[in-house]
Amino acid sequence: MSYFVYVLCSNKNSKFITYVGYTNNLRKRLYLHNKGRGAKFTRGRKWKIIYIEKYFIKKAAIIREHYIKKNRKLRNIIRDRYI
Repeated sequence: MSYFVYVLCSNKNSKFITYVGYTNNLRKRLYLHNKGRGAKFTRGRKWKIIYIEKYFIKKAAIIREHYIKKNRKLRNIIRDRYI
């Protein structure tokens, strides 16, 4: 089974907001985020995937998600590169 670490981006009031998560079904997870049934933070916004990493071990994906989530500088680099 594959796991994905992803970065989502949304533009609200001319301000770009990012969200980091992991999943084993990327298409379904994005659908849930955009329908308001994903994480509480993501409700009420339209999201676009801007970055994906693939892992075969769940623990590796969780560790990487945590690293990206806590590293604001890296999130800004990813956001600026893909927008």
